[in-house]
Amino acid sequence: MVRCPKCATEVDVDEDEVEEGEILACPECETEMEVVQIHPVKVNAISEDDDDDEEEEDEESDDEDDLEDDDDEEEDDKEDV
Repeated sequence: MVRCPKCATEVDVDEDEVEEGEILACPECETEMEVVQIHPVKVNAISEDDDDDEEEEDEESDDEDDLEDDDDEEEDDKEDV
């Protein structure tokens, strides 16, 4: 049995049936929790901010790829002249 980090509701979790890294949802507040330890079971809340940070990082890397592509095109244009 673990408690939701957000609302403190008891969540029935059998340590023999979960794996480290598994995502659970609180039945009361629907907060997503990641299992970080199995014996005894411990969970951490997954905040929505974490997801936003990952998306921003993905967008930044895409922008960098676009810049590299632009540089390649400019070099090709110079060779054509």
